[in-house]
Amino acid sequence: MADSPEARDGTGGDEPATRRQDPAAAAKAGADLAREAMERARASARERGAYRTAPKAARKDRDEKRRSSQPFSPGRDPEPMSDAVNALLRRMGWTEQIEVSGVTGRWREVVGDQIADHCEPLSFDEGVLTVKASSTAWATQLGIMSGQIRHRINEEFGREIVRDLKVLGPTARSWVRGQRRVPGRGPRDTYG
Repeated sequence: MADSPEARDGTGGDEPATRRQDPAAAAKAGADLAREAMERARASARERGAYRTAPKAARKDRDEKRRSSQPFSPGRDPEPMSDAVNALLRRMGWTEQIEVSGVTGRWREVVGDQIADHCEPLSFDEGVLTVKASSTAWATQLGIMSGQIRHRINEEFGREIVRDLKVLGPTARSWVRGQRRVPGRGPRDTYG
């Protein structure tokens, strides 16, 4: 028994393995986890189109532009505001959200009057466009037509941005009124 690992380190075997771990090894494991999380965040930002410039490199570029700039030379004209806004949107990774907002703003033109009369876009998150139907029958119909609607929306963008269309049906009315009410199942009617 004297040769067991618990007897050698003096813990007696009652402590969990995490307490017996070397503090330096635990700190290294924590640093590795943090490094992996940072790499995942950077990869996600690159996928969105965001980019980062080191402060020294940005300062060097700015100083170089100042030194090379002469009065009445080309490149001194003010840039259009649209170019500055587009550069900001690309740098922050917001281009996809802005494009989707533009299409949802023109929803009636994109999907047609009949569909637009019976559904409205609610949100867009990571390739999933969520729409709300006016009735359960229209929710079922839109679910069947989701491939065609997705194709039409992506056609407006010129590339595939909407990967999935989530259709929500109508919500039932709430019959809870006031502070005092009788508990129970409520009315037995369907809506939609």
